[in-house]
Amino acid sequence: MREKGISQYYLLKNGIDSKTLDRLRNNCNITMLTLEKLCTLLNCTPNDIVIFSSDSRF
Repeated sequence: MREKGISQYYLLKNGIDSKTLDRLRNNCNITMLTLEKLCTLLNCTPNDIVIFSSDSRF
């Protein structure tokens, strides 16, 4: 977001709600729909947002 000059306010105004932003800040799960919205708003791919780790907690 910093690299692209996009603020949290911009995300809020464009379909990402505050609960989702809280989930992202706390490294919680998000839906694929949210990931798609983020990629569209940030003009990026899921690989730019998501990091897969072997330390998964299910």
